Amino acid sequence: MLKRPVYTTPLLLILCLLGSGRVMAQYKIKGTVYDSTRNYPIELVSVISSNGNGTITNADGHYEITVGEKDSIWFSYLNKPTVKFPVLKIQNTFAFDISLNVNVPILKEVRIRQRNYKQDSIANREEYARVFNYEKPGLHAVRPSYGQAAGFDLEQIIDAFNFKKIRSMRSFQRRLVEQEQDKFVEHRFSKGLVRRLSGLTEPAIDSFMTLYRPAYIFVL
Repeated sequence: MLKRPVYTTPLLLILCLLGSGRVMAQYKIKGTVYDSTRNYPIELVSVISSNGNGTITNADGHYEITVGEKDSIWFSYLNKPTVKFPVLKIQNTFAFDISLNVNVPILKEVRIRQRNYKQDSIANREEYARVFNYEKPGLHAVRPSYGQAAGFDLEQIIDAFNFKKIRSMRSFQRRLVEQEQDKFVEHRFSKGLVRRLSGLTEPAIDSFMTLYRPAYIFVL
């Protein structure tokens, strides 16, 4: 079995080599995700790029993601990912619409079921486990073979200094945490609860919900 080579090249040289490559063109890909009939847009579909960027579709099934020319994107819904789509093969980056193999009865069942915050939170954590559990790559010394000096794995070095990917993953991670906290606040500070306690109705209750919405730390 072939052993992965150990590199002892100074990190400064590696960084210079990484920084000398040409800057890849950036693209914004937009589109809508539909069900298998292409009649119903799907909300909360993960849209992920190989560069580490990620987003989710909104209530209208729309998404927008920034990628590089050598990247690929794919979609994931209910823990079922699609194939990867190379950016350079996407003909219309402003309307890259796709349909997922999800039928209408399932979507209707999902939309009308009683909301359960705990189940939704667990499902969200499972769906985005790779992002929630992301940690900045580090360097670990590779045990050398007999007669070789200790060093670092080249892939570890590249990952550790791929600052753009690290920033993208951190940003996506923060956005998911913020969304999770917002949903928890909505769960605790619900319109139904406020209506029962205050007797307010629309539009007064809408103004009250906006004006007195508590911060996440106060509803823990």
